[in-house]
Amino acid sequence: MKLDARVPDGPIDKVWDQHRFELKLVNPANKRKHKVLVVGSGLAGASAAASLAELGYAVECFCFQDSPRRAHSIAAQGGINAAKNYQNDGDSVYRLFYDTVKGGDYRSREANVHRLAQVSVNIIDQAVAQGVPFAREYSGYLDNRSFGGAQVSRTFYARGQTGQQLLLGAYQALARQIGLGGVAMFPRTELLDVVVVDGHARGIVVRNLKTGDISTHAGDAVVLATGGYSNVFYLSTNAKGCNVTGTWRAYKRGAGFANPCFTQIHPTCIPQSGDYQSKLTLMSESLRNDGRVWVPKQAGDERRPTSIPESERDYYLERVYPSFGNLVPRDVASRASKRQCDDGLGVGETKRAVYLDFADSISRLGRERVGERYGNLFEMYERITGDSPYETPMRIYPAPHYTMGGLWVDYNLMSTIPGLHVIGEANFSDHGANRLGASALMQGLADGYFVLPYTIGHYIATNDGPAVGTDHAEFRHAEDEVRANIDRLMSVDGKHAPDVFHRELGNIMWNECGMARNKAGLEGALEKIPEIRERFWKEVRVTGSGAEFNQCLERAGRVADFLEFAELMCHDALQRDESCGGHFREEHQTATGEAVRVDEHFSHVSVWEYKGDGTAPAQHQEPLTFDNVKLATRSYK
Repeated sequence: MKLDARVPDGPIDKVWDQHRFELKLVNPANKRKHKVLVVGSGLAGASAAASLAELGYAVECFCFQDSPRRAHSIAAQGGINAAKNYQNDGDSVYRLFYDTVKGGDYRSREANVHRLAQVSVNIIDQAVAQGVPFAREYSGYLDNRSFGGAQVSRTFYARGQTGQQLLLGAYQALARQIGLGGVAMFPRTELLDVVVVDGHARGIVVRNLKTGDISTHAGDAVVLATGGYSNVFYLSTNAKGCNVTGTWRAYKRGAGFANPCFTQIHPTCIPQSGDYQSKLTLMSESLRNDGRVWVPKQAGDERRPTSIPESERDYYLERVYPSFGNLVPRDVASRASKRQCDDGLGVGETKRAVYLDFADSISRLGRERVGERYGNLFEMYERITGDSPYETPMRIYPAPHYTMGGLWVDYNLMSTIPGLHVIGEANFSDHGANRLGASALMQGLADGYFVLPYTIGHYIATNDGPAVGTDHAEFRHAEDEVRANIDRLMSVDGKHAPDVFHRELGNIMWNECGMARNKAGLEGALEKIPEIRERFWKEVRVTGSGAEFNQCLERAGRVADFLEFAELMCHDALQRDESCGGHFREEHQTATGEAVRVDEHFSHVSVWEYKGDGTAPAQHQEPLTFDNVKLATRSYK
């Protein structure tokens, strides 16, 4: 496997503009002759499919939801970053670039991050033109709020439903192209394999989730926008359907998987309430903009939070990190909350929660103003817990959320398989070891609207391979493998549902490869995961048949992939013998519990190559250089 990041030479603030000029172009009349397959219809997939069709390419777009509007991007509630500096508070493209590199604990590729910051300003203009109802000040100007990891207000928002509103904007652009015939939409369709012909990605194998029909599709390029893999923990903030199958099947076809152990724990989630809960609910990080995090100073304090006087409260984020206070990055806030609970200061029935209190903001701004900002989030919390955040503090605890790891891509967003482009959360490129809040929406739309439409054209213009149809032998071979895997799942005839094994895997991953990791725990996990996988293939029970609507079969296939992927994730976490961002190795921390990097050995991207079932994966490294942001110990104090 050869890793060529294809980062152009030159000053970092000029590189993207120069690179766009140097990319090869496809004649407008010739674009109609080329087909692009886009898998996923969230913000990244929908924006890419709409933009490519607008340019003239023939596009086929696939999603496993019943509509692109159901993509998990709607769950990104808090906002989207952009370096507009509307507040005149010192923001700039460079500051957003700097904050993102620092926030990722210096484990991201500088050129990609600067490009992200640079095009962020265009995203807001695009969204406003589409009619996205961003919050506005009384004067009519777009409003901004603060988010973790920054000392400026650069986050644009639409109450607590920013992701939903942005997705509706991208969806209407997509729907327009569907109506014009530029995009053929395939809902309720799941990717099960990538077809590689002569070393290039030329198609996919999919299953119709309503009928069970297996089909193949050929194209000149394939785009994966399939999201993240946080459901490897079973309990996460992700929708239940989110999975690793798309990127994992591409990995097994030769795409390098980068930094799989880089997963994010979100600090503001509603705590788990029972052993058989199916998922966790995210409370937007935007709440930390006006909410104060605290615990009682006295362990075992059973009083109602409103009865505990100020002098007996520990606002620990404000105490330990006075410069950033409640707006420290997610990994820092999550570990701080965990430490409080580990020390016996947790609240609620399980004692695995801390308070997020809005009393000061309500007193300062008024209930109506706070409701304008967060009303739907407060309503969601009250429906789930029975408590009103207007009257009593929220209870929150960290939970698995976003994944920074993903398929390795070069500067053109192309994987190690030529022709296979990967965008949004499915790739690794922009966030390093920790994503700053409000940057997921930014990356998804940047990749789909403003990066991929340029770079994929260069690939098509420079790829002179012959046209390939679904009658090619590689398509038949891939389809046969997919059918054989389904038959294997259906033939086990065990006694346990797929979720039994998924829950067991999730417990191991959360305990040994979650908020904190150590050598002994990771080695233990690497012994236990193969045992679960072996039992899965002997004891799983998939009811029904493969030739019909069968959600049990869907879950079984995804759990089978998680059982393989989890092992790679633990290998990566074990190999990276340092702490950085969300990857916290207990062996590498300061006396006060802060992460300690080992730059001399781990200033690189770990890229894993599939070597076959039962064979250890091969590791490759892309060195990371920091010419524009000096390596430094990350501090938010």
